[in-house]
Amino acid sequence: MAVFTKINIKDISQIESQFNLGEIKIFKGIKKGIENTNYLLQTKKNKYILTIFEKRIHGGCKSKDLPFFMNLMSKLSKLKIKCPKPLKNRKGRFIFKLKNKNACIVTFLQGQDKKKLNANDCFTVGKNIAKLHKVSAKIKLFRKNSFSVQSWPKMLNKIDNRINKVSKNLKYTMKSDLKIIKKNWPKRLPSGVIHCDLFVDNIFFYKRKFYGFIDFYFASNDFLTYELATSVNALCFDKKNNKFLLNKNKSSKLIKGYEIVRKLTSEEKQNFNTICRGSALRYLLTRSYDYLNTPKSAVIKIKDPKEYVQKLNFHRNIKSFKEYLN
Repeated sequence: MAVFTKINIKDISQIESQFNLGEIKIFKGIKKGIENTNYLLQTKKNKYILTIFEKRIHGGCKSKDLPFFMNLMSKLSKLKIKCPKPLKNRKGRFIFKLKNKNACIVTFLQGQDKKKLNANDCFTVGKNIAKLHKVSAKIKLFRKNSFSVQSWPKMLNKIDNRINKVSKNLKYTMKSDLKIIKKNWPKRLPSGVIHCDLFVDNIFFYKRKFYGFIDFYFASNDFLTYELATSVNALCFDKKNNKFLLNKNKSSKLIKGYEIVRKLTSEEKQNFNTICRGSALRYLLTRSYDYLNTPKSAVIKIKDPKEYVQKLNFHRNIKSFKEYLN
């Protein structure tokens, strides 16, 4: 975790000349985050977040995608979804150049992430994921998911047998799982714009209550249940004695919260295990690639692939949607 791109007073003056923010009194780097550089900007009246877009290690957010993300956050904000709202500069553009890199400024969202969610938090988060999906259905934007099921074979081909140090025969296991998941992957399910990265650090609480979502830079069009499955994997497993075990109270609450706003179809329930299994494999693939290819001198912290080995193993042994519920 680091600030990759350093800025100075000259850069701040450049921002002040391009945006109607007023005088920026304070600017400081935010160490959280592993993909881009973020700074907190503070004027007399308001706070903002400056994001400088860095090159990703294994693809994902590209320059051509930036208008999609900006327009999505702008439209979501107008439709009363709590998220950072991008600001336009004096030329009417969301994206500008800083240090020869693409950058944007968004409004500051109150609150912070919780390190661990309880079951009631999961219920609230589930409800707000469904609200996001309902609202995004009104937004006519499209971006293909860079990490969809179609991309997984190519990702797997970039991972060599060194990954077997993480878990015995892991390369073969991933290959075998991918074959089954692709065979069972549904062709049609309710789809729309999803956040696609709802890990705990992208969910903000303020005064102990849910406040909003941040970091929409993986957002894309995909199955709505892919979001829910990713959230089960990211939010509903508890770590005990170095083992990740599904907390069914949490997953049950997350799904019930979701269904208060949007009911899952019978097809979504029938395919939920496959979607959960696929989501677990997606994160195992990207973590495995990073584990093998990120230099030891890199400033980012590499996430352990073992977590998603265990989660994938769990989903492999589940037979029905009901097993995710209490």
